[in-house]
Amino acid sequence: MLPVTPPLIDPGRRSQRHGGFHKSVCTSVNECMCHGIPDSRQLQSGDIINIDVTVCLDSYHGDTSRTFFCGEVSEGFKQLVKVTEECLEKGIVVCKDGASFKKIGKRISDHAEKYGYNVVERFVGHGVGPVFHSEPLIYHYRNDEPGQMVEGQTFTIEPILTIGTTECVTWPDNWTTLTADGGVAAMIC
Repeated sequence: MLPVTPPLIDPGRRSQRHGGFHKSVCTSVNECMCHGIPDSRQLQSGDIINIDVTVCLDSYHGDTSRTFFCGEVSEGFKQLVKVTEECLEKGIVVCKDGASFKKIGKRISDHAEKYGYNVVERFVGHGVGPVFHSEPLIYHYRNDEPGQMVEGQTFTIEPILTIGTTECVTWPDNWTTLTADGGVAAMIC
């Protein structure tokens, strides 16, 4: 969900194109659900970090993220990341021409709940193309939203799972979003 601007593009234009975000990558550590702004924090053994990058090339926006382990990570955190990856895979499997978008959310929710995890509803996947964060919106939780996939359509599936609450707090920077209870979150795209 964050821009990496190609060389020779004015950084001021980058901020305008991507909602004013003033860095080139999101780094979300432990209880940070998403949109963490990189800073001088030193990672510790046992942390997990999501690195979220958007690349814009020839006016086409691509989006990807991955959660990584720092040093010796607890089995509980490893399991959370593994199940988040599996949720992404389960969402991808249902994608085909004519399929209902709501199948993605159902598959992700069903799988996460088997392991006792919660799916964050506030943040969604989105279309990929010349408009950053365009339609269709992809809900990662059970929903009754209308809409069907069309062959050739490109979109992200970006589940965020938490160990505890899905309620969140956004810092005054209007980007960095944490779990309200300090529980760990994992995201993948």
